[in-house]
Amino acid sequence: MSTPDAVAEPAGHDEPAGEYQGAPASRRLEIVFAVVSLAFTSGYLFLSTQIPLRREAAAGQIDARFWPLVIGVTGVVIAIALLAVAITRPAPTREDLERIQPGGYLRVIATLAITGAFIALWSLGSVVLFGYRVEVFPVAAALLMAALMLLYGHRRWLSLIIYSASVTAFVYVVFGMLLRIPL
Repeated sequence: MSTPDAVAEPAGHDEPAGEYQGAPASRRLEIVFAVVSLAFTSGYLFLSTQIPLRREAAAGQIDARFWPLVIGVTGVVIAIALLAVAITRPAPTREDLERIQPGGYLRVIATLAITGAFIALWSLGSVVLFGYRVEVFPVAAALLMAALMLLYGHRRWLSLIIYSASVTAFVYVVFGMLLRIPL
């Protein structure tokens, strides 16, 4: 039995009205994201056309550029679609997303700095320590994984070491040893 004075709450809404406020809708944010996506995927597509080939593929065969080009073209098409939707339609509601938490911007900046350090270390290729040649990728990748896990709140040291080492070993074995892609 309902009374005419009762206010019906939306279905699936467990909290009282006024306590939870999701992130506000932002058309500008949608457009900026689409433009950044378009710039990134366009850069990826350009770089994929620059992949050096040892020899040209025969008709009907796939060369080293094929899949990067497919991924790049697909990314550009999706980014253009995102941009078209962001410009032509109203911004979608973001009630299901929480507002930016304190320290959120700092974590993004720290993630970019850690990733930049990883790329800088990786570009060394290998170093000579105490007369031994040491590949940098496995060490840098394990440090990247551990640093990012610590940054985002993981605190159990045993699982931190096991996860970082196992993911690094998997990537190194699959790409470096089996597929013979220089890391």
